[in-house]
Amino acid sequence: MADRTAPNCHLRLEWVYGYRGHQCRNNLYYTAAKEIVYFVAGVGVVYNTREHKQKFYLGHNDDIISLALHPERVLVATGQVGKEPYICVWDSYTVQTVSILKDTHTHGIACLAFDLDGQCLVSVGLDSKNTICVWDWRRGKVLAAAPGHTDRIFDISWDLYQQSKLVSCGVKHIKFWSLCGNALTPKRGVFGRTGELQTILCVACARDEVTYSGALNGDIYVWKGVNLIRTIQGAHGSGIFSMNACEEGFATGGRDGCIRLWDLSFKPITVIDLRETDQGYKGLSVRSVCWRGDHILVGTQDSEIFEVVVHDRTKPFLIMQGHCEGELWALAVHPTKPLAMTGSDDRSVRIWSLIDHALIARCNMEEPIRCAAVSTDGIHLSLGMKDGSFTVLRVRDMTEVVHIKDRKEAIHELKYSPDGSHLAVGSNDNSVDIYSVVQRYKKVGECVGSLSFITHMDWSTDSKYLQTNDGSGKRLFYRMPMLMFLYLGGKEVTNREELKLVQWSTWTCVLGPEVNGIWPKYSDINDINSLDANFSSQVLVTADDYGLVKLLRYPCIRKGAKFKKYLGHSAHITNVRWSHDYQWVISIGGADHSVFQWKFVPERKSKETLHIAPQEMLADSNSEESDSDQSDVPEMDSEIEQETQHTYRRQVYKEDLPQLKEQYKEKHRAAAMKKRERAPASGARLHFIHGYRGYDCRSNLFYTQTGEIVYHVAAVGVVYNRQQNTQRFYLGHDDDILCLAIHPLKDYVATGQVGRDSSIHVWETEFLKPLSVLKGFHQFGVCTLDFSADGKRLASVGLDDNHTIVLWDWRKGEKLSAFRGSKDKIFVVKINPYMPDKLITAGVKHMKFWHKAGGGLIGKKGSMGKTETMMCAVYGWTEEMVFSGTCTGDICIWRDMFLVKTVKAHDGPVFSMHALEKGFVTGGKDGIVALWDDTFERCLKTYAIKRSVLAPGSKGLLLEDNPSIRAISLGHGHILVGTKNGEILEVDKSGPITLLVQGHMEGEVWGLATHPHLPLCATVSDDKTLRIWDLSPSHCMLAVRKLKKGGRCCCFSPDGKALAVGLNDGSFLIVNADTLEDLVSFHHRKDIISDIRFSPGAGKYLAVASGDSFVDIYNVMSSKRVGVCKGSMNYITHLDWDKRGKLLQVNTAAKEQLFFEAPRGKKQTIPASEVEKIEWSTWTCVLGTSCEGVWPVVSEVTEVTAACLSNDRQVLATGDDLGYVKLFRYPVKGKYAKFKRYVAHSTHVTNVRWTHDDSLLVSVGGADTSLMIWSHESEGCREVRQCDSEESDIQSEDDGGYDSDVTRENEINYVIKALSTNMRSMTGVKPHLQQKEPSVDERQGVVRPPVSRALPVPEKLQTNNVGKKKRPIEDLVLELVFGYRGNDCRNNVHYLNEGADIIYHTASVGVVLNLTTGITSFYVEHSDDILCLTINQHPKFPNVVATGQVGIFSICLTATSPSIHVWDAMNKQTLSVLRCYHSRGICSVSFSATGKLLLSVGLDPEHTITIWKWQEGAKVASRSGHTQRIFVAEFRPDSDTQFVSVGIKHVRFWTLAGRALLSKKGVLSSIEDARMQTMLSVAFGANNLTFTGTISGDVCVWKEHILVRIVAKAHTGPVFTMYTTLRDGLIVTGGKERPSKEGGALKLWDQELKRCRAFRLETGQIIDCVRSVCRGKGKILVGTRNAEIIEVGEKNAACNILVNGHMDGPIWGLGAHPTRDVFLSAAEDGTVRLWDIPERKMLNKVNLGHPARTVSYSPEGDMVAIGMKNGEFIILLVTSLKIWGKKRDRRSPIQDIRFSPDSRYLAVGSSENAVDFYDLTLGPQLNRINCCRDIPSFVIQMDFSADSCYVQLSTGAYKRLVYEVPSGKQVTEQAVIDRITWATWTSVLGDEVVGIWSRNTDKADVTCACVSHSGLNIVTGDDFGMVKLFDFPCPEKFAKHKRFLGHSAHVTNIRFTNGDRFVISAGGDDRSLFVWKCVHAPH
Repeated sequence: MADRTAPNCHLRLEWVYGYRGHQCRNNLYYTAAKEIVYFVAGVGVVYNTREHKQKFYLGHNDDIISLALHPERVLVATGQVGKEPYICVWDSYTVQTVSILKDTHTHGIACLAFDLDGQCLVSVGLDSKNTICVWDWRRGKVLAAAPGHTDRIFDISWDLYQQSKLVSCGVKHIKFWSLCGNALTPKRGVFGRTGELQTILCVACARDEVTYSGALNGDIYVWKGVNLIRTIQGAHGSGIFSMNACEEGFATGGRDGCIRLWDLSFKPITVIDLRETDQGYKGLSVRSVCWRGDHILVGTQDSEIFEVVVHDRTKPFLIMQGHCEGELWALAVHPTKPLAMTGSDDRSVRIWSLIDHALIARCNMEEPIRCAAVSTDGIHLSLGMKDGSFTVLRVRDMTEVVHIKDRKEAIHELKYSPDGSHLAVGSNDNSVDIYSVVQRYKKVGECVGSLSFITHMDWSTDSKYLQTNDGSGKRLFYRMPMLMFLYLGGKEVTNREELKLVQWSTWTCVLGPEVNGIWPKYSDINDINSLDANFSSQVLVTADDYGLVKLLRYPCIRKGAKFKKYLGHSAHITNVRWSHDYQWVISIGGADHSVFQWKFVPERKSKETLHIAPQEMLADSNSEESDSDQSDVPEMDSEIEQETQHTYRRQVYKEDLPQLKEQYKEKHRAAAMKKRERAPASGARLHFIHGYRGYDCRSNLFYTQTGEIVYHVAAVGVVYNRQQNTQRFYLGHDDDILCLAIHPLKDYVATGQVGRDSSIHVWETEFLKPLSVLKGFHQFGVCTLDFSADGKRLASVGLDDNHTIVLWDWRKGEKLSAFRGSKDKIFVVKINPYMPDKLITAGVKHMKFWHKAGGGLIGKKGSMGKTETMMCAVYGWTEEMVFSGTCTGDICIWRDMFLVKTVKAHDGPVFSMHALEKGFVTGGKDGIVALWDDTFERCLKTYAIKRSVLAPGSKGLLLEDNPSIRAISLGHGHILVGTKNGEILEVDKSGPITLLVQGHMEGEVWGLATHPHLPLCATVSDDKTLRIWDLSPSHCMLAVRKLKKGGRCCCFSPDGKALAVGLNDGSFLIVNADTLEDLVSFHHRKDIISDIRFSPGAGKYLAVASGDSFVDIYNVMSSKRVGVCKGSMNYITHLDWDKRGKLLQVNTAAKEQLFFEAPRGKKQTIPASEVEKIEWSTWTCVLGTSCEGVWPVVSEVTEVTAACLSNDRQVLATGDDLGYVKLFRYPVKGKYAKFKRYVAHSTHVTNVRWTHDDSLLVSVGGADTSLMIWSHESEGCREVRQCDSEESDIQSEDDGGYDSDVTRENEINYVIKALSTNMRSMTGVKPHLQQKEPSVDERQGVVRPPVSRALPVPEKLQTNNVGKKKRPIEDLVLELVFGYRGNDCRNNVHYLNEGADIIYHTASVGVVLNLTTGITSFYVEHSDDILCLTINQHPKFPNVVATGQVGIFSICLTATSPSIHVWDAMNKQTLSVLRCYHSRGICSVSFSATGKLLLSVGLDPEHTITIWKWQEGAKVASRSGHTQRIFVAEFRPDSDTQFVSVGIKHVRFWTLAGRALLSKKGVLSSIEDARMQTMLSVAFGANNLTFTGTISGDVCVWKEHILVRIVAKAHTGPVFTMYTTLRDGLIVTGGKERPSKEGGALKLWDQELKRCRAFRLETGQIIDCVRSVCRGKGKILVGTRNAEIIEVGEKNAACNILVNGHMDGPIWGLGAHPTRDVFLSAAEDGTVRLWDIPERKMLNKVNLGHPARTVSYSPEGDMVAIGMKNGEFIILLVTSLKIWGKKRDRRSPIQDIRFSPDSRYLAVGSSENAVDFYDLTLGPQLNRINCCRDIPSFVIQMDFSADSCYVQLSTGAYKRLVYEVPSGKQVTEQAVIDRITWATWTSVLGDEVVGIWSRNTDKADVTCACVSHSGLNIVTGDDFGMVKLFDFPCPEKFAKHKRFLGHSAHVTNIRFTNGDRFVISAGGDDRSLFVWKCVHAPH
């Protein structure tokens, strides 16, 4: 029988010929050691030219395409292609991996670059968005990512002179990036007129923001900032592929084959033309250049590397060559010399010396070469060509001997016969031709019969036989006739006997019995391209399509043989051959066209080399796939077998419930809205659990610091105090816990659970609080955990198919590294106690040694012959010693990765071991605990676990002797042992054993009964035991009895003396309840007995329900069956008797509720109303109207399995399939009643029972085998655990009232500027799209050329400052902003600098106002509206502000994504930008107590809550917050982990644990009639108090998450805002209320919210509505809904209004005073306000009582006209503000109103498509004198001519019209219109202003414009919120302009003030007025 293992010899990569020059650039560098680093195929190569040696980096599994060198020039980063490509950072000296960066890019990694100090690495992906990623590469973490460009990016570089700046370039673009926070923001390079827009291939950065880039046409483009400033033309003849910066300057290399050197300011130094040198050739193209000192490295397209010495530049050294582009297929080895010949599609044939590692000859042929062979004497080399010909050359001088073409298809294989006389040529024409060598290659024969192309051939040693393989997988034989001259050709041989005697000279065929083993067992693929056998060493080597070289034994007869595999080639390997003396293996790659030379290390040598070459171990030998069916594998232990088969998969995970609930809610919306039954007043608390999970978990039992014992069962972590016999519970998990690890200090515990996205909780054992929750990486479950020795790290292994290993920094919740562990199950992971970067894993046929490399792990297999299954492992007393226990009972001792020896320790598997200071303790399946010395030399002591040594104080009984030991741990002088049977034992060192805890063994527990009058219960389980438990404080198992079969139910008789047990085989017993001895047994049924019940009273009858749908009734006294209840459709699930013992209620699996009469079993029909009147002795049924409400909304996926009514008939307890125990108020009528629910069981709860006095509730879990005892707590007791009802999110009650402000804030749809649409509903064609048709007849405002050219055209505009020299305006600077966003934002006004400044926001501007000087400064970096603002109160971060804005969500973060800016309020520097996935915007931000964390809440549908480390821009944690709007979330002022969120019917208390957010709903149940209202604000008090303000005006006071009191009507209306003063704890509240004597909208409270003082805001409003409060020294700052910011003195209650604004928008009207710097604004809020620019304040306001639309000063400034929305207009006198006249001639809004320049006429334009003229000289009665007709649409703007004779209108149809004044006749003569001089110009229409319309106005318009008084400029406002400055006139389309941001969407109006000193713009959405200072051009 052939040896089935992998061969013992192996291969070592010795040399790689080639360099990847094609499709790659910048991939060749000098390292610090002056070695050369580059890559070829999938190998990183470090080549030492002086010693001519190569080292290899083999960490990639596909083609490498990019490379970057660390600035210190030792580390190298390489990126590869592939579906999940990764980046490796490795050391060029040791060629070991330092870090792996993965899981971000797809397709491949195109470019890489390190920054100046080497901390960050940037990478560019090959995905469709060309994603750019910045990495902290040592930690393997992504710092920022952004879509790079829509087209390919060719190069990226860090700016080495500016921090956090990068440049990328590629197809037709260059981008300049800045990194801030987690945001990468690009600015596109502006080519302008300096150079043409073209593809940029490479970049290099220089000082002073200068960047040099190489372009496709050979020019060099020089950039300053983002602008192209000059070009260096013709630097190269064509594309510049590479640019390398060094100390001396820059080197560039191009497609023209030239290298140019430039100095630091890019002046040319020299040119080296490689094509002109000796080695040069036409078409040489440079792909990579590296300049160091006087050496230049050059890599070319054709895989050569040149080294040029600068002073001798004509003689470059060719230091590496390879084949060029095109597949490489031909390989032959010389028969007597160490030479290899290769031929490729590049038409060259090359001869390589295997000793000198060099190319010694090369010759170019006419055709691509596909195969090669050397004659036996080594004289001829024949080459098969792609066109069907073959050529023979002399090896000596490469001259041609003969060229023959007999075939059309390619020649695929050539072989000389061993005697040298014949050459066989196999072609793709399906035949082999035989040629005679001596007859000058005359064709002498042909082998036909093959049905497909020939792939492989071999001759026999006597040259008589030829075997072939073809493409269809056939193997054929041919015999050569002796008489060669007969032209018979080869004859196919079919005789098997004849073949057995043939000896083959070579074996290169892939088919045949000798090589069956190269194929996998169950596949019929033919992906092995080549094979070559080494007969002498009995090994063969194969090459396949996956780039693997494999070494197998020869012969290998059975399929699926074991092998060693070697990586290096990336894709398919086309050929592989042994050298003539079998020293080397040569393999060639097809696509990577490289030649690999492997050294063969035979067996005896391989032992010595193990310690020399670290390299071999990188390629995973003895690989995983090769686990064939070893016949000699020991059979697996049954327990391990069982455990390996557990998958822990669930149909429904608890994580799925919220989604399911939402789906079902939709269905049941109607039912849910009805009144639902309240939850019960009393609750339950977990008191004690009988059970320990030993049957499928190991090493999960430890002593804590205080000597308590920690372990797990079901979904509970248990801390057991053995002195007091009490338990405390960690209840953070919601499904089975599978593993537990203890921190080295023994005070923290980590537990891992089952789940779709399973989590690991780290918690402390004293208060049982979670410290960190780790999730997001393991699917299905976590099977093993281990802490590092320093306690900082945690390793975990998942249950997914790859058993992923993750290494965590658990406190931060960060994944440090992750990697695929193994296909088979891993049982244990251990971190090396001495080196936390190393770890081991052990499992099924698996022992691996790992070390961390960045974000990945690198694993090496333990080297032992056959890897056995390992069950446990520990590290020994030095870092390299490891001990592992196997499934056969051995202990393996390892040093590093090598097995030193094995020691027999146990019979059967060693399940657990524990390392001590001076030795080890082990436990096995044999039930023996063994103590060993520290080298496992001798066993010091053994303890057998037996009943005989059980100590008297035990809390139970041992079920059997020598139970299988699954966990073992030492401490406190004892050995702690956990067994497979669910027992926990404590072994004293002197021998006695105490049993502490026990539970059922594996198998489901269903049967449960409580004793009628004692605190006892009985359980029966599928583990075939019946057990009696004591429920009194002694908590122990009193008795146990083994049964023949498992059981599913049991019941005590009414007197408690007998116990009936139903078994799974259809029989049942009645036993004595004390002794458990049989009294009687029956076997009448085949199926499971599912329930069993004694009738009440005397217990005369026994009802027995079975799975075959019958209930049998027995007479207990006579032991006879007296009746059978028939008629149910399905098996019986529940039974209950009525009080009289006459009626049985039955539930079946078909959801039937049936009634039978005892004792005969007659079926009865009872109406539902009667059922409730019957007094039932017990109620354990789950059907019927009285328990309708127990079925949850998601009842389609979960069953209620059990129920039990308390004896006082108040509370119904239920258990269900999801592991919930719930309490309902009985009777549970109506659907979806409210309840209290408890999680502790993991999967289904099979049964629940109350004890006789209702003091305890007992529940049993199915698969979790545990028996849980809950104490029943009446209403008086405060509940400790959260126990809210799961459905109570379907609110049926109202939420405490309605408030218009709250509703508006909740429903507001924030407009995103970029998506903005028209503010006015315009119709028609936009101006820049209108056609010009100068025809006379079409006179609708069409422009015609002027008729008369004689007169000079007058000024378009009357200019007011005529005397001065006119100066154009160059720029606008934001000077003032009037406005504050108070109407829909809150908590957004704060003091800064001890109250010297205040900060607030409006539109997209953050405003800082100095209270002493009144000067404002602005933060203007936001691209859209700011919605929230907060300040950092920690002294370390003074004046740090965070603001959040609206935005659009997109999958990849872009500039329009919602973002948070963190900035310094004093210098306005941006400190960090956090782009988020909160779609739509960010509505709340809050800093933590230390100021390092920032909390944000999104407006997305999930209302996601995210926590950031804002300084790094890193997201710490994120989770969906609530289905409805969250208004505010704030950190507790003393915490970095606790925060509270409030919103629509929502208050939640959150904890940040590591990277997870855990939350508890507020519990209201403790206060009678409290209901969840909409919560609006939050404040904090000492001792974990939280205050939340509600919509009804109450304030709720919470202690932890439980409501403790309500401050009723703290305000009469909603409490919008609360502020906690950190200094003294006083709380300020602000709400909505009418000012009165006692109350006000602002109150100051004490720390407890018991007493308060109210303040009145003297605003004159009927209702005050406070939206923001903040308290400083003796002052309170208030922001109101009416856009005022007021400072209130605490002592004197004096109010000082600091900021005014319009409270409702839009602001439509603006009027600038003709001579002073004041202006008027008119808005929707019914006010006209007068603002003073120099004084920076509002001077006056007039309440009109109606929304105002437009306002205008008279030419002298003495009168003001105001137009209203209702069609009325008013004229006021400025001095007295008295009404001079008013009139209402129209019913629709007045859009514009104007005085004529001579003050005679008033023109009023309205939405009724009309302009009315009034003559003011006729006095204040204002009679209309005329109007303009035929206006096609509503009027937008009007302007008078300078002589008051004409008026021009712009209308909603995009038409501009001119009318005469006052006649109202339309002027259509273009000649007349052209000669008018206008007094003002505010029109957005007209030829003179076509240029103000931009390209992207398809949805939105230019809304307003104003020409300066000088007539040289025009400013415009548009729907995108931009203010733009143009030259006037601007008749050309898309004119150049400057844009100014700040407003939200829709700028409604814009004006120049007198003398063009300022521009005022009015905002629509933002209700703000911006004043911009005009910067004039110098004279």
